[in-house]
Amino acid sequence: MEDRQIHTKISHESREIRKIVLETALNAKKGHVPSAFSWVEIAVVLYFRGIMRFDAKNPQMEDRDRFILSKGHGCLTLYAVLSKLGFFPSELLDDFGGKGAILPGHPDTEIPGVETCTGSLGHGLGVGAGFAMSAKLKKMKWYTYVVLGDAECHEGSIWEAAMFAGHQKLNSLVAIVDKNKLGATDFTENYASVKNLAERFNSFGWDIAECDGHDESKLFELLSAHKSKKNNKPFCIIADTIKGKGVSFMQNSKEWHTKLPKDDEIAKAFDCIKNNND
Repeated sequence: MEDRQIHTKISHESREIRKIVLETALNAKKGHVPSAFSWVEIAVVLYFRGIMRFDAKNPQMEDRDRFILSKGHGCLTLYAVLSKLGFFPSELLDDFGGKGAILPGHPDTEIPGVETCTGSLGHGLGVGAGFAMSAKLKKMKWYTYVVLGDAECHEGSIWEAAMFAGHQKLNSLVAIVDKNKLGATDFTENYASVKNLAERFNSFGWDIAECDGHDESKLFELLSAHKSKKNNKPFCIIADTIKGKGVSFMQNSKEWHTKLPKDDEIAKAFDCIKNNND
């Protein structure tokens, strides 16, 4: 196992989101918890730090910023965030993944605050490029933010979308790669190398930045700086993250993709989240 430890100050919001994610998964007896944990700080900065423009009481507000979770299996973090912000009652989390429930195992457009269905990997960036192209043609000022998985970047459709966005100079499109270095069953480097993602996006005409994906201050700085730029390039952040971040025994482990804690592990997991013992 690769030895990767990123130590950052975890905010109250990030701890609370992880707690809700774990509670929801345990109640439902299903869910991709480590994949949800790795992008929590990204979600917190986008939704709680003033980066994105939205109205929870009017989810279809025309000039809202758009958000797409392309790695749809990490949806528990998105659901926790949307419920905290009042897009829907938190009680709906109790039925996560149930038959006929409004909150399925991957995002669906019936959910307030969800822009497109995701789950089949590789499609979110293309949809996001479409949203950004629409904004350009309509001369609207909304931004589109897309969170991708690094293993998802093995999909060819990602690079078709990257090429299109760069060629069309879609500077309102922001991609954030949750580079947790793990796929469903193994480390991404054992599938196909993703070490040069920055170079690949840059070759298609994107502005690039790389940072600790759990450093909320740095994420905020980079996202804010892009909004103040006047160039004609889409923007990609390669966010170095840890799958399972926040719970020590889940971190960097390919065994925990869909596995849930049980017995004594449950109390230990909540203790890790509460005390930031990662």
